[in-house]
Amino acid sequence: MDFSNLVILITGASKGIGLTLAKILNNYHAKVIGVYFKTKINEDFASFKCDLTHEKDIQKLFKYIKEEYGKLDVLINCAALENDNDLYEKSKKEFMQVLEVNLVAPFLMSKYASRLMNRGVIVNIASTDGIDTYNPYEMDYAASKAGLINLTKTLAMRLPSIKACALAPNFVDTESTKEMNPEFLKTEMARVHQERLLTKEEVALKIIELIINDDYLSGSIVRMDGNNE
Repeated sequence: MDFSNLVILITGASKGIGLTLAKILNNYHAKVIGVYFKTKINEDFASFKCDLTHEKDIQKLFKYIKEEYGKLDVLINCAALENDNDLYEKSKKEFMQVLEVNLVAPFLMSKYASRLMNRGVIVNIASTDGIDTYNPYEMDYAASKAGLINLTKTLAMRLPSIKACALAPNFVDTESTKEMNPEFLKTEMARVHQERLLTKEEVALKIIELIINDDYLSGSIVRMDGNNE
C-alpha cells in the first residue's frame, strides 16, 4: 500500500495502538503526525506535543498542520484515559478528566480537522465498553465511549463529504492491559465472552481497512471482540 499522498494525524501516538498504527502508516509512506503529551515520540515521523484537554493547544496543532502541510486527509482519535474505581470513590474531577480526553477532545479534533479536509476520513477509537461490556468500576470510561459512538454517527450526518467511522475493540494487548490484575482480566474476559486479547497490530490494520475500504460507510461502528476476527 502507498499512502504517500496522505497526511494522517494520530492522537495517542506515543504508545499502544496509536504508536503501532503510526509506525505501520509511516512504513506505507504516509505523512504521519503523531500527537503526544507526556511521553515524547522518538520515531522517524513528525510529532507534536499537545494537551488535548486544552482547546488552545489543539488550535496550535492545526495551525501547524495548515502551515506545514496545507491539508489533512485522515484523523484517528486514538488517545484515551481510563481511571477505574468505585462509584463512591470516583470524584467529579476524575470523571470529567476521562470525558475531556475520551469525548470532548475527539469532538474538538474533528471540528478543526474537518476544516482542513477535502473528502477526508475520521476514525474514532471507541470500545465495546461503550456498547455492552462495561463494568461498574469504569462507568466514566464506558460513558465516554458510548458518547464517542454517538458523536461518530452525528459527525457522519453533519459532515457529508467526510467519512466518519468508529472502531470498537474489546481488550487489546496494550501496556495498560498488561498493568491490570491478571485474575481480574481473566474474569472480565470470561464475563464478556472474549476468547483472546486482540493484538495492537490487528487493531491497527482494521483501522487502515476502515480508511481505505469504501464498503465501510460513514457512520459505521465496527466491533472487534477478539473471537472471530
